Amino acid sequence: MQVILLEKIVNLGNLGDIIGVKNGYARNFLIPQRKARRATKNTIAEFETRRSELEKAAANKLLFLQAQSEKLTSLTLQITQKSGVDGRLFGSVTNQDIVDALKLQGFDIEKAQIRLSHGPLKTIGEHLVQVVLHADIVRDITVLVLSERA
Repeated sequence: MQVILLEKIVNLGNLGDIIGVKNGYARNFLIPQRKARRATKNTIAEFETRRSELEKAAANKLLFLQAQSEKLTSLTLQITQKSGVDGRLFGSVTNQDIVDALKLQGFDIEKAQIRLSHGPLKTIGEHLVQVVLHADIVRDITVLVLSERA
């Protein structure tokens, strides 16, 4: 299916690109998330008339996310979990735990934006975690997992 992208998407293209994707990907993800529209003559013409305002909105969003990423660079999150004497957690620290801690700090970040390269955190100590705010903005934050005494 031919679609026109309404924003930049990693590994697909930039705003305004007309690309071919599988039907299911377009129908189930891109179009419902308003990341793309079906590329017909009418939608392409409509996009070209709205192109400048879409580019302006994308630029404003990028500026806001860059400002937010600057605040994230110096951030160290502290998360407390129950652990054994050997430093291993009884559970683990997941994406959702990190999102909840970030919301307490005033950041509006979704679970899908957190990248744990080695899976959930299962030990006490400092861990680097990636936060993907935008396709072009990826920040590393430090998550300090502390032991909770029972």
